Amino acid sequence: MSTLHTVNKSPFRTATLLQCVQRCQPGDAVLLIEDGVYGAITGTDLAAAVEAASDGVAIHVLEGDLRARGIDESKVPADVRRVDYGGFVDLVAEHDRTVSWL
Repeated sequence: MSTLHTVNKSPFRTATLLQCVQRCQPGDAVLLIEDGVYGAITGTDLAAAVEAASDGVAIHVLEGDLRARGIDESKVPADVRRVDYGGFVDLVAEHDRTVSWL
């Protein structure tokens, strides 16, 4: 059973994102939304830790939340898939369950 994990808290304020990816199983996906999109920024110690912990897990980021926070998409790794709201719905439909990390 695959799980879509959504993370909406800034990884610079809570450990939620790191805890999430450490518990993910291969085939799961993580969608960064709201302030969680800060976890997609490259070049930080956190980004390296998330990348190492997320082997076999697809990482996605909500484009609208990147734009709303003024994050330049060039600061997001190419392997992090950008999705719009339709893509968010598709991810929910593709996975057996959804877990929101608060």
